[in-house]
Amino acid sequence: MRELFPAKQVMGFIFSLVLTAIALSVYFTDMSFQVGMTILLITAFIQAALQLVFFMHAGESQDKNAIYTGIYYGIAIALVTVFGTLLTLIWGYM
Repeated sequence: MRELFPAKQVMGFIFSLVLTAIALSVYFTDMSFQVGMTILLITAFIQAALQLVFFMHAGESQDKNAIYTGIYYGIAIALVTVFGTLLTLIWGYM
């Protein structure tokens, strides 16, 4: 019966709840904008990685290298888009 219990998924769910509670504490405590945004960004990235590994089973398939390559490619495109937009619209380089 022990092998049928989804221990990894339960632990992932508990970690998700803890990260959500940490992010929610930013709202209810009086902290500066920079500290609050730093905590929110860190918890958001950890939670996204947690969701990929525990619930979407990214590391359990046979083509996990292709999955992780796609994730890295998506992150690279997102960073280029964000910093390219900042470079063009805010910093004035056109």
